[in-house]
Amino acid sequence: MELQIDALVANENGFQAFGNTAQKLLSTGMNINSIRPWIGQDGKSYMTLIKNGKPVAVPVVNATLRKDEWKQYDQAILKAAQERLIGIADLESKGLVYNVANGLGKTVLEYEDIGDITAAEVNMDGASKTKGDRPNYDIKYLPLPIISKDFQINLRALTASRNTGDALDTTMAEMAAREVAEKAEDILFNGLSAYTFGGGTIRGYRDFANRNTYSLTAHWNDSAATGATMLADLIAMKQAAINDKHYGPYVLYIPTAYEASIDDDFKANSDKSIRQRLLEVGGITNIRVADKMTADNILLVEMNSSTVRLVKGLAITTVEWQSEGGMIHHYKVMAIMVPQIRADQNGNCGIVHGTL
Repeated sequence: MELQIDALVANENGFQAFGNTAQKLLSTGMNINSIRPWIGQDGKSYMTLIKNGKPVAVPVVNATLRKDEWKQYDQAILKAAQERLIGIADLESKGLVYNVANGLGKTVLEYEDIGDITAAEVNMDGASKTKGDRPNYDIKYLPLPIISKDFQINLRALTASRNTGDALDTTMAEMAAREVAEKAEDILFNGLSAYTFGGGTIRGYRDFANRNTYSLTAHWNDSAATGATMLADLIAMKQAAINDKHYGPYVLYIPTAYEASIDDDFKANSDKSIRQRLLEVGGITNIRVADKMTADNILLVEMNSSTVRLVKGLAITTVEWQSEGGMIHHYKVMAIMVPQIRADQNGNCGIVHGTL
């Protein structure tokens, strides 16, 4: 029995492939459709192969998973992922996404930040020469790791599902997708500062060095916190963003433990809740409860590409390979989605991190 070990190893020369699945990826320029079927307009399953140096759609014959079974997996995976993506969903809904073409074929994103220039001058004739200037550019790098989780199904279980007419069990696919989504969400809020590659490090809202910090008046779920103190905290955090020349719009992220607190009355016998009053602050477009926000931390984030964008090299996707002579079918739910938290060269940033 042939033992297959599939791996893609990044090095200074690009990628080195080991195993049939990895070889398929490498030979097609890291095209994900070379290792998973996709459905054409005719409703048939295809895979992408390279012929005469060009990608060609080839019909899939004797596929392990049939078309409807792939659809079951894909639908289950997308549904499970969407349930967990709060912060990432906000970035996508506001168009704060930078799509990397062929993200599997790149290990880092190279980008530039830009410095400011001197102010304009005032004179009466317009002929006086002003100070010449040009912005400073700085090259930086952002790692593009793959977030993934594996699961498998044996051939007997798959065959039994078909013979009985029962729907394919998608529990493992949903669990794998949820793990991938939760990891992506955790990186956005908490960063991955221990992960460094290619001269860059992945940062999130809470570990970005240039974020603004603010000391909360009290725990928002403590009796010492009132609607008035929470409002004062929010206004002060907004002012910190304005001082850094970031004017909104903003989303306020709070941990689960604070959700019930902001639904209390703003004051005794009030006709509105704390949540409603906070949303009346100019520029605050939403208050979101994020699972990955730890206790006693709140975040005010400007929804602008100068503050944050999601770098996406691969949407949440499933790929397949086989082992044990085809008796075991392996599946990997994978994605390339990392946050790019930004500040200008003067350290100005549109994120305010409130904590005790």
